[in-house]
Amino acid sequence: MSNNKGRKLVLICLILLPSASAFTQAPTVAKSLYSTDPWSRSSQGKSMLSLSDAVDLAVKQASSFRGSQIGERIAAEDVTQAKAAFYPKFEVKPNYIFTSPSLGPVRPRLPSYLGANAINEIQGLVVAAGELDTSGKLKATLRRNQALLESARAGTAVARRDLVQGVSDAYYALALATVKGGGAEKNLASAEEFENNTKLQLDAGEVAPVDFVRAQLQTAVRRDELEQAHSDEAVNASGLRQLIGYAFTDAVSVHDLMTQVPVDNEIERFAETAIATRPEFAQFEADRKASEADIDSAKAERKPQFTYSLSTGLITDSLAPSHIKDRLGVQVNVGVTIPIFDWGAARSRETQARLRLQQIENTRQMAERLFAQAFFTARTQAISARTRIRLIAAAIPLAEANVSASTARYRAGEATIVEVTDAQNTLITQRSTLYQAIYDYQTARSRLMRAAGQ
Repeated sequence: MSNNKGRKLVLICLILLPSASAFTQAPTVAKSLYSTDPWSRSSQGKSMLSLSDAVDLAVKQASSFRGSQIGERIAAEDVTQAKAAFYPKFEVKPNYIFTSPSLGPVRPRLPSYLGANAINEIQGLVVAAGELDTSGKLKATLRRNQALLESARAGTAVARRDLVQGVSDAYYALALATVKGGGAEKNLASAEEFENNTKLQLDAGEVAPVDFVRAQLQTAVRRDELEQAHSDEAVNASGLRQLIGYAFTDAVSVHDLMTQVPVDNEIERFAETAIATRPEFAQFEADRKASEADIDSAKAERKPQFTYSLSTGLITDSLAPSHIKDRLGVQVNVGVTIPIFDWGAARSRETQARLRLQQIENTRQMAERLFAQAFFTARTQAISARTRIRLIAAAIPLAEANVSASTARYRAGEATIVEVTDAQNTLITQRSTLYQAIYDYQTARSRLMRAAGQ
């Protein structure tokens, strides 16, 4: 009996020594959680990929952002075409026409058709033709295309911000899954060690068999958590690879989530007035200008429009030098198109453009409220997550000390194994909650930057 008491006394001393060290270092534990986490596997033998690197890779891949860039270039070509419409179009029109001679007994031989100039008709003309924009139609088309180009540029900026947001979410999701996976590995190792110690105590007759069963169940739970963590890490890594163009067999590693901690007054520097700088508002304004130009274009369709053409060259029946010299000349043709009746098509297009203008204004007003909601929601979530990080980081040393004390009490026969497992679960929950709070802060901060037009 005295031997059992002596063995328990030695075990208590060995357990309390590291526990006392943990209590004396409690003020620095919270700081260590802000700098690095030994449970993270994100730095194990892989090259680190920063968030900015991931964004740089993503913008080079096929995406809606790249599609918007191509659309912007298409809109720029429309502007070039609209400007070209103000200048004459030059064409060279060589042509040969054969008309059979008259089949009747006519002398001299005449071409058989009334409108024919000769049996052999050779045309060599250089033509310059265009429109005089008396109705304002060409100007309205140019303004419309310029506005659509502005809209496309703003749309490209919106698409880039959407892509950055998606990359940021995928990046921090992988960082969270990685640190949770590392934590799950350490949790399993601790559970297995506790199970082995419980087995030794059971063999020594110091604990009941049910305690060993509970220790085994705790280890089984930790194994399940590790498997889930590995699955989440693999899925989130695939999501990031898809965005940055990595092959699905390539290794990808992100910076430790535990280093992504809040910076003082980082959230407060974002002001509500910055919402007005979002590129969506520039896009709404450009779409409004395009609709106004559509209205002017529809009105122009009901006004007279002048056309002109200037031709120089020859129309002859022979390529003999004397014939060519006699047939050289210049022709000027000026025409006017006067609209009379089109069954209301032009007026309908004007009405349609005015309705689109109202639709754009309605969409803009809805967007203003949604953008404001997104801004205040993201700011509230970021501030809340920052507070949670500080509270949980301060509570983790207490949870660690609780585990040490509960384990020591259990091995001294003063507590049940349930107390130990509860303490272990509490510590694991606190650490997981800290990881989630840091993730929530970074994602909320990213959404806040987007809501503020950054």
